[in-house]
Amino acid sequence: QVQLVESGGGLVQSGGSLRLSCAASGRIFSINIMGWYRQAPGKERELVATVTSDGSTNDADSVKGRFTISRDRPENTVYLRMNNLKHEETAVYYCKVEGFYNGTYYYNGNWWGQGTQVTVSS
Repeated sequence: QVQLVESGGGLVQSGGSLRLSCAASGRIFSINIMGWYRQAPGKERELVATVTSDGSTNDADSVKGRFTISRDRPENTVYLRMNNLKHEETAVYYCKVEGFYNGTYYYNGNWWGQGTQVTVSS
């Protein structure tokens, strides 16, 4: 129903920046919430940031002031600008969609992307 494709991951030095993108495709009229999560080796997946359809954001405390989430509603795309990256933020970053409307029905579920690797060298 919803396909998510992330891009923008890579290798960056500590203190550097990256911008992740996630494009949602399928029969989509509107998306409720789009967000970014990350999972480091041996750790559970954790919230990074989310943005609602009206633009309200929710950021993890650890990234406030350094990461910025934004979305392009017409393009069903969400971005994550990450500044001043830290070595411990090395992880696979996942895009997530929570609920969408296809013009006829509302689907109340969660859809995940395949993830993009972010490696921050110390």
